[in-house]
Amino acid sequence: MTEHQVQNWHVRKPLARSRRGIVVTQNRVAGEAGARMLAGGGNAVDAAVATGFALAAVEPWNSGLGGIGFMLVYSAKQERVSVVDFGPISSRALDPSAYPLVGGDATSRDLFNWPAVRDDRNVHGPLSFAVPGQVDGLGLALERFGTMKLSSVMQSAIALAETGIPADWFLTLKVASTAKELARYPATRDVWLPGGFPPVTAPGTPLETLKLKGLASTLAQLARAGRRDFYEGAIAAALVKDVKAAGGIIDAGDLRAYHARVVEPLVTDYHGARFALAPGLTAGPSMLHALSELRNWRFRRNGPHADAFVAYAEVVRQAYAERLATMGETADRRDPSSTTHLNVIDRHGNMVALTQTLLSVFGSKVVLPSTGILMNNGIMWFDPRPGSPNCLAPGKRPLSNMCPVIALRGTKPWFAIGASGGRKIFPAVLQISSFLIDHGMYLEDAFHHPRIDASERDFVAVDPRMPLTVRKALEKKYSVRMNELVVYPTQYACPSAVLRDPKSRGENFGATDVMSPWSGAVSEDDVR
Repeated sequence: MTEHQVQNWHVRKPLARSRRGIVVTQNRVAGEAGARMLAGGGNAVDAAVATGFALAAVEPWNSGLGGIGFMLVYSAKQERVSVVDFGPISSRALDPSAYPLVGGDATSRDLFNWPAVRDDRNVHGPLSFAVPGQVDGLGLALERFGTMKLSSVMQSAIALAETGIPADWFLTLKVASTAKELARYPATRDVWLPGGFPPVTAPGTPLETLKLKGLASTLAQLARAGRRDFYEGAIAAALVKDVKAAGGIIDAGDLRAYHARVVEPLVTDYHGARFALAPGLTAGPSMLHALSELRNWRFRRNGPHADAFVAYAEVVRQAYAERLATMGETADRRDPSSTTHLNVIDRHGNMVALTQTLLSVFGSKVVLPSTGILMNNGIMWFDPRPGSPNCLAPGKRPLSNMCPVIALRGTKPWFAIGASGGRKIFPAVLQISSFLIDHGMYLEDAFHHPRIDASERDFVAVDPRMPLTVRKALEKKYSVRMNELVVYPTQYACPSAVLRDPKSRGENFGATDVMSPWSGAVSEDDVR
């Protein structure tokens, strides 16, 4: 059955192309901060870190200092990919019995349909915090692979935080859609619901500005004192004090013990390309499984046609069946996630794919008043049922959906890609990668082509713009639901990518999610 369609339009997002560097992100203002690093002589990692911190000031419901993530880095000098893992870890003091199940058929009302926990304390509030790794991860990436100092790359983030966020219609939408939860916590309410209501700029007037109280000074302290101040210094002390006052369990020992790490990627060959994927408790292993299955398919020429989308649905569903059985995760609900993804390529061919997240939109919904840090709700990644592979436990890493990817031809970088969108991430990354590799599509065309989503157990979602032949072919094997590509709710993942085309003598390209109103691809040429 076709659902009520609300847009019925065809939207195009401009592609960036340059022989210099390009930054693509879900917030163009943050991307400009990264592009200025490239224009000032920095490399792709300098730009990615600058952009990652800037996002805390201009897209704070998606990621920030209280978040976690994974970064893939291709080094042109070493001709290899490394993974910076700053994923979530639970507090060493976590007690699974503090998260009692409600019982019956009640399920969580957020991203995952876990059995409901009393007071949804694994979903929002101080007991939903995982130890935040973003600051250590970005700082470690800069030290290991960048060329600039932390104090330099953070200047744009500090300036943006001091200025505040313009309250346009998209910010109003984001706040209004979560206002009930934001109102639960006083410091959060003070920032995001001024006067008790979502910020709204009157039509025809200059945009009002929303100030993130405390964030600029925290960023400035971090720039002065270095990344470990977040874990062992003044910021750590303020963070622990606020967490304790709120009733949370993360303590000084948890912060001191947290260290981001550099690990090897998962690597697989696929139809002439070599994929480097995030390992461990990410969507990387599921992507690897799907590529292994898809490798056996041969598609009709001049596609993608119906046969390709049937193949995508089949391999994604197989990969999720294995994931759910062996890694312990259950199906997503259709509520929004707060993940963001960015990619960078520089003129030398260094490449970054960076996914960072608070998990749910606005994470835990808790702003720590002394620092202005919005905390993640990473504990929700755990299955609250005891005995499962992904069950709650102290000092443990949960299963996440992040799927940053770098694809190579031989030892040379071809494209970096990733997305936000919970369980919808890896199906989107898989399809666009196949569009590029199997069907020879240009990056711009690949990003504007309709996709399916096969991450749900009960149906395959199909964009109504898809040819009827695709829908009919899928209906022969699966229950099909027509889900329109809309701004809200996000019914498909929000991807972005950079690509280096060897046929154009090293010209670089960048594309972002078509339907994200703030997304953009920015080249060095745009900020010079």
